Amino acid sequence: MIRRALLTGAAALFALPAFAAHGIFDVRDFGARGDGVTLDSPAIKKAIAAARKAGGGTVLLPAGHYLSFSLRLFDNITLLLAEGCVLEAANPAIHKGGYDFAEADLPEQFQDFGITQFHCSLIYADGADHVSVIGRGMIFGKGLRREDPGARWHGVTGWIAPRIADPKEVAMLGQGIRAIGFRNCRNVLVRDVTILQGGHFACHLLGCTNATIDNITVDTNRDGIDIDCCRDVRVTNCRVNAPHDDGIVVKSSYALGHKVVCENISITDCQTSGFETGSVIDGSYRLSDYRSVDDMGVLGRIKLGTESNGGFRNILISDCACENTRGILIGVVDGGVLEDVVVSNIILRNPVNHPLFIRQAARLRAPEGTTVGACRRVRFDNIQVSGADGRYPCGVQGIPDAPVMDVSFSDVHVVSSGGGTAEDAARTPKEKREASLEVSFMGTLPAYSFYGRNVRGLSIRDCTFDVETPDARPAIVLDDVKGGRIEGFGAGSVVQKNSSEIILLP
Repeated sequence: MIRRALLTGAAALFALPAFAAHGIFDVRDFGARGDGVTLDSPAIKKAIAAARKAGGGTVLLPAGHYLSFSLRLFDNITLLLAEGCVLEAANPAIHKGGYDFAEADLPEQFQDFGITQFHCSLIYADGADHVSVIGRGMIFGKGLRREDPGARWHGVTGWIAPRIADPKEVAMLGQGIRAIGFRNCRNVLVRDVTILQGGHFACHLLGCTNATIDNITVDTNRDGIDIDCCRDVRVTNCRVNAPHDDGIVVKSSYALGHKVVCENISITDCQTSGFETGSVIDGSYRLSDYRSVDDMGVLGRIKLGTESNGGFRNILISDCACENTRGILIGVVDGGVLEDVVVSNIILRNPVNHPLFIRQAARLRAPEGTTVGACRRVRFDNIQVSGADGRYPCGVQGIPDAPVMDVSFSDVHVVSSGGGTAEDAARTPKEKREASLEVSFMGTLPAYSFYGRNVRGLSIRDCTFDVETPDARPAIVLDDVKGGRIEGFGAGSVVQKNSSEIILLP
C-alpha cells in the first residue's frame, strides 16, 4: 500500500516537503471511494495512521469527491489534495458520525467562541511538527457551523439565529467549526488549496511557530485566515473573500491560558474582498448586501488586534489589494503592547469605512490585574485609496490614559465622496474607553481627511486627500495631540484642540 515512487500525472505538479519522502499513502488503497456519497473519513484516517506508523509521509487524495468528518494530522505528515479533489465537510445531521469532540478546557470569558476548540475541525493538528496541507484541490466546508456570533439582521434572510455559546454543547453535538486548524504546531505549511465556506475559521493557527500560508484561495462566510499567538509566520500570495467577517486577522488572545506575544508576522502580496460568498471562486464577484451588527456593511478586512492580551511586535502588511471591504484596522483593547508595525504598498478600493485607522481602548477582556496596553511605532506608507466614504476619514484614536504614540502617514493618497456639512464639522465624536477595536461607534467624523485624538507623536507628509463633492469640514482635526509634524496642509486646514508642539509645513 505504501507507494515509494514519485507521483505521476496531476499530483506531480506539487513540490512535496522533504519529509514526505517516507512514502505516498493513497487513500483509495485504504478504502476511500471519493464518490461524494460514501463517508470516507474512516479510510482517510487509516491512511494517516499508516503514514504515522511509517514515521511520516504524504497522504494523497486523488481527484474525487470525499465526504469526511475530523482528520487529525501528526508529525511529518502532508495531506495532499490533488487537482480535481473536493474534500467536503460532512454534516452530522445527515451523515452518520460527527467531528472530534471540542476541547472545553478554558472558559470563554477571555476570548471569542471557538478560539480554544481545535479538535472539532475538519483538518487539524495539535502539537505536531512538520505538518502540511497542500495541493490544488478544494476544501468545501458545507457541513461546518457558520452562524454569526449573536443574532444579527441580514437584509435578505432577516434575523439570523444566535450561535450555540457553550463549547460543551458543540462537543456533545459533534459539530465542526473550522476547515483547517493548527494548534501549538511547528513548521507548518498550507499551500495552494482552495477553501469554500470554511466555518467559523477557514484557516486558523494558534500558538504556532515557523508557519507558511501561501497561494491559498478562501471564499468563506466567516473568518478567512486567523494568526493567533504565533511567531515567525508568513502569509503570502493569498486571496481571501470574507464578507461576513475578517479576511486576514492577527490576534494575541488568551486562548492558550497565558499571554503570548504574536510576533514576526508578514502578510504580503495578498488580496482581500467582501463580495458575496462563493462569487470570487466562480468569478462573478457579486456585491454582498450583508450588513454587520453596526449596520455599516461587509467586513473582509485585514485587521490586527481584535484580541490583544499578549501584544504584537514586528508586523509587516505589504503589497496587498483590498476591494469592497472595511479598511485596515490596527490596535489593542485587552492590554498588551503593539509596536513596530509597518503597512506599506497597499491598494484599497471602495472601503466601506475608515481606510486606515489605529485604535487604543481598554476593554480589558483579560485576567484580573491586566492593565491598559500600549500602541506605538506604527507606519503607513505608499497607500492608494479610492471610492472611500466621505464620512469616515483615516485616523488615530487613543484614550486619555493611554495615547497612541509615534505614528506616521507618508505617501498616502485618498479619494473620498466628501459631502461633509457644517454640522458634521462641529461634531465631537463619542469616546469609549471600554470598547472593542471597531470604531464605527464614532459616527461621522469632523474632518474629511484625518482625525486624531489622544496621540503623542504624529507625522503626516506627502499625503493627499481629495473629495468628489464639496466638503464643509476642515481637512484635519487634532484633539489632544502632543508633538506632530504635518506637511502640505495650510494652517486653515488644520483644527487643533488641546494640542501642542504641532509643526505645520507647506
